[in-house]
Amino acid sequence: MIQKIGQVMLYVENIDEVTKFWTEDLGFALLSKSDKEIRWREIAPSQDSETSFVLHERAVIAKMEPELNLGTPSIMFFTEDLEALYAHMKSREINVGALVEIPGGKVFNFSDREGNYFAVMEPQK
Repeated sequence: MIQKIGQVMLYVENIDEVTKFWTEDLGFALLSKSDKEIRWREIAPSQDSETSFVLHERAVIAKMEPELNLGTPSIMFFTEDLEALYAHMKSREINVGALVEIPGGKVFNFSDREGNYFAVMEPQK
């Protein structure tokens, strides 16, 4: 049986810029990386996160696996202080959507430097 989600692959155009976005703008940890034949970066919210993102160069993976879906998945993050995160992202000039109330909590979306959108939610307590 599957017990947990380990890694989520994100295929990007500019691995260096996207790595900077996640690590410098959002404070993710760079867990590991490779600059050999296939460049990749493994990042996560913290060093001890159970799930991480592995950033791959879209063009390289497209050549290797042309049938692979290289689109960005819809990902929902969770936080305990949505307003502080929202203010932080705005101060870093990250493109953010409106902060809205939905059943179950508050949420907003944001995009990375390549225009890929993600959402973050503060669940109701």
